[in-house]
Amino acid sequence: MTQRSASSRLLIQFLSIALAVAVAGTGCSKFTKKDEDEGVPVEELYQKAHKSMTHGNWSAGEATFKRLVAQYPYGPYTEQALVESAYAQYKSGKQDDAISTIDRFIRTYPTHKNIAYMYYLRGLSNSNRDTVFLQQVWSLDASRRDLATPLQAFNDFSIVADRYPNSRYAEDARKRMRGLRDMFARHELDTALYYLRRTAYVAAASRAKFLLETYPQSQYQNDAVATLAAAYTGLGNEALAADAKRVLQQNQPDHPYLTGKWPDYPSNWRKLNPFAGEKSALDND
Repeated sequence: MTQRSASSRLLIQFLSIALAVAVAGTGCSKFTKKDEDEGVPVEELYQKAHKSMTHGNWSAGEATFKRLVAQYPYGPYTEQALVESAYAQYKSGKQDDAISTIDRFIRTYPTHKNIAYMYYLRGLSNSNRDTVFLQQVWSLDASRRDLATPLQAFNDFSIVADRYPNSRYAEDARKRMRGLRDMFARHELDTALYYLRRTAYVAAASRAKFLLETYPQSQYQNDAVATLAAAYTGLGNEALAADAKRVLQQNQPDHPYLTGKWPDYPSNWRKLNPFAGEKSALDND
């Protein structure tokens, strides 16, 4: 009995020592990792982070840039570190972090030579905050969701195009603005068709007119005219319906509304089927 107790005590002591060694080892490794860049010249820190970026290791690059900013809060290397940190966060899908870094940069360096790029990068980040998840994971149409972040992206790109028209990012910013305008126009058209299907003809016509006035020359302008024709027909206003049809005939004579094949609403069965996915009246079968 005594021998067994002694063996138990020895086992407990051994386990306690092993646990203490393991904890000490872990603590040492943490401190070593934490302190490995302390005292390193700013130039070396920057080159280390930049090398990680060039190899696509966004997380490592961001982490090293953060240490650089913490150790050297002022100077040209710090300014560039913030720029590249925001890009690393954008590339790794951390859009909220990227926007936070960009906002800090804009507040601190409002006249910096890279300010146009930072507004442009903020536009890219806002464009990707929700749409990547919605489109790639669930295959949902971003135009049918909350448009707050796309609207912010549009404003960011607008700043680049208007304030910095000669920057290297202005042309692409204008191109992205056109794409976002089409998204906004589609959102209005989807809403108009929703009202049209429910015979809320006044609301449908109002949305269609808003689309035409707010987003002229959009990808969906002819669909908006077709919606007007259908809404006015539903209201019994044949004169306005005929005017809308005439405009549609001139602009797009092959529009399916003119042959009675538009809008193509989802079937009632599809709406009840939880596995069918989302479908707009504007989607093709």
